[in-house]
Amino acid sequence: MISLSEIDTTVKRATKAVGFSWGIAEEVGKGISLLEMFGLPGLKNLNQYYKIYKDKKFQNISLISKSNISKISYCPITSGINFLDQIFTLKEFSEIDFENLAFPILFIPFLSRSSEIIGKKIFFKVDEREFLLNFNQSIFSNYLKEQIVIEKANKIKIIFLENENTFNENDWKELYSLSKETFVDESEELKKTAAGAGFTDND
Repeated sequence: MISLSEIDTTVKRATKAVGFSWGIAEEVGKGISLLEMFGLPGLKNLNQYYKIYKDKKFQNISLISKSNISKISYCPITSGINFLDQIFTLKEFSEIDFENLAFPILFIPFLSRSSEIIGKKIFFKVDEREFLLNFNQSIFSNYLKEQIVIEKANKIKIIFLENENTFNENDWKELYSLSKETFVDESEELKKTAAGAGFTDND
C-alpha cells in the first residue's frame, strides 16, 4: 500500500507539473492525503482532473460570495484555496451556494481545514451526496463506499453548523449526578495529608 507521505510528495509534484505554484501544490498534497486517510477517492479524482486540466478551460474565482454561479465549471483547487483564505468572512453567511463546480471531491479538504479553523462543523451537499466535516478530524458521508469520480456538481450547498450538544439537559444532569458518587468527602485526615498541608516549612 502506498503511504500518505508518498501520496503527498507525488501529488505536490504533479500539481506543479500541470501549472500550479509550489505553494498551491503544497496545499493540494496535504488535501489529497487527507481525503485518502478518510477513505475518499482523492487521488483518483485528482488524476482524472489533471488529465483534462490543460485542455479544458476552468473558471477561477477570487472573491467568494453567498451565491456563486458560472457557465464555465469552477476549478475546485483555486475555489478551495480562496475559500480557505476567506473563511473568517465566509463564516458570517449561514449558507453558501455554488453552481457548476468541477470535481467537487477535491474541494472537500479545504472545507475540512476551514471547519477546524473556525471551530464549526460544515455540511457539504454535492447534488444528492452529503458530507459532514468535523473540525478536520473526520468526514461522515453517504458517499464513502462509492469509489467513483464526480466530474461536475450542478448544485453545491455549504452550511455552517452551530455547535450544539448531542444530548439534552436531563441526560447531562443524570450522568453528572452519577459521577458525583466518585467524589470523596474531605476528612480531617485528608486535610492533614493533602498537598501543601503540614506544620513543617521545608523552604
